[in-house]
Order: sequence, then C-alpha cells, then structure tokens
Amino acid sequence: MGLFHCPMGAAFYEDDDCIDCGMCYAKTKDEMVEASKKIRAYLKSHALKSSTIGKIAVCGKGGVGKSTVVTLLANALREAGYSVLVLDTDESNPGLYRMFGFDKQPKALMTVLSRLPSGKKEVTAKWLTPDRITVADIPSEYMLGGDGFKFLMVGKIEDPFQGCACSMANIAGDLVGKLAVQDKELVLIDIEAGIESFGRGVERNVDTVLIVVEPSFESMAIAERITYMAEGMGISRVRAILNKVPSEKTRQRMTEELDKKDVRILGAISFDPELSEAGFEGTTLINSKATEEMKAIARLLLDESK
Repeated sequence: MGLFHCPMGAAFYEDDDCIDCGMCYAKTKDEMVEASKKIRAYLKSHALKSSTIGKIAVCGKGGVGKSTVVTLLANALREAGYSVLVLDTDESNPGLYRMFGFDKQPKALMTVLSRLPSGKKEVTAKWLTPDRITVADIPSEYMLGGDGFKFLMVGKIEDPFQGCACSMANIAGDLVGKLAVQDKELVLIDIEAGIESFGRGVERNVDTVLIVVEPSFESMAIAERITYMAEGMGISRVRAILNKVPSEKTRQRMTEELDKKDVRILGAISFDPELSEAGFEGTTLINSKATEEMKAIARLLLDESK
C-alpha cells in the first residue's frame, strides 16, 4: 500500500492503539472497504457523546460559500455572547482573513514544519507539545483579533512542489484535539472543500459538523457522504445549512432531497446578489438578510446544546 498512516494512530500492527481492522495489510478494494467499516463501527461505538458544543467544523463542496457561512456564523455567535476562535484549515482558499476585516495574514501554523539549510527541523512549536492547551497558550504571532475573537490559519500552498496538504492536516488535527475549550468559548473550523479531510481525520476531535449545501446535485451528494463519514467518526451532531437558496420552492426541494439522504437541516441562507458581490470583493456584508438568517441558525444551534 506504500506509505500508510493508521487512522487509529497505531505505530505498528498490534500496537496498543491497533484495533485489528486490517487496513494496513489490505491488498484489494473489498478488503479496504471491510477495514473501513470496522474502523467506522469502532469509532462510532467508542465516541464520547456530548450535548455541549465546543468545536464546530464547517464543510462542503467547493464553491458553496463555506467562507461566507463561517464569517456570518462567527459574527452571529459573537453577538450571542460567545468568544470565537476561527481556524482556517483550507490550504487553497486565500481570502478568509479579509472577510473578517484584516489586511494581513497571521503567522501560519505550518511554519512549525519549516526546515533549516542543514535539513534539521526547526523547533518553533513547544507550545503545541502538551497534551492539553488553551487559546491563551497559543503565541500571539499566530493569531489576529482581540477580546472575543481570534483568527488562526494553518497555511496555504502557494508554490509548486511544496508537497501535499497531509502534514498541514496533521497540525490542524493535533491542535483541535489538544485545544481545551473554556466556558462560553467556541472553535469554528473552516475545512478544505470536499471530503478528503475526513480521510485524514481532521474532524475527528470536533463535536459538531455543519455542511454548507447549495442547490446542486453534486453539493447534496457530497452532503450525504460527509454525513456518513462524520457519523462514522462518532459525531452525533451533523447538520446542513442551505446556502444561495433563490426561492421557497427551491428550499422545499432541497429539504425533500436531503431528507431522503438522512441529512438534517439546521436552516437556510437566501441567495443575495449583494452578498455575492461582497464575496467577489473578499468582504462580507455586515447588515444583510443573510446576517439575520444566520442569527436564527446560530440560536437553533446553541439551543441544541442546552
């Protein structure tokens, strides 16, 4: 199978973390599918069920408006009295920081992977080594914002031959897993487009997955796959936010189709040409219909944790 990363974190076969799923020695597609089923069943049965909300992953097909939804939701949660930490883990989308009104990016977390000319790894992340860290433990150069709001980013692939995003996903997953969320504090994670992050296990340590769904067959199909994968990780709170909805008729059709796929809907954001224009400029409208719709969605989400 070539280079293999155990989804359970086992260093070798029959290690303490090994569940004998068979993935590491699977040689056929059928064997890999069976191994995946064992992993899914194990994670689902051993997951810690929590009614509280602390770490929220926002997922979906490329182009559905994830960044816009993350920005609107972060603002709505702040208005509801929560301190919000936004973590940008999308290695390709360059403009999320601008949508929050910043004119520069923070130091990327991926800089902990930088190497010296000698080839030795530079030690820049001692703060990331403890098993438990808080927002206060994260060095200020990695964050933008102030009281009530912080923005971090893993980094972007900007030049050829920089390698795959797996190492960046590892940093994101490590940080999310170790981060201890305090009372009235929420972590909002902008996940890369598609479903590859689930293959890397980035969402494994979140308690909530929100899927942004636009009116398209592909978007709804991916929503079904994300729901299946998230629930297989033991995440019980998986909800969809409909976005760019042009009419009530379309909303009803989307609701019917997603219901067939067992995808639960939290709320809907109407199509707004001004919001699309703001996205083109790399900003977000502060006062818009979408802002009010997101406030209602945020209230429903918070009510689920009470």
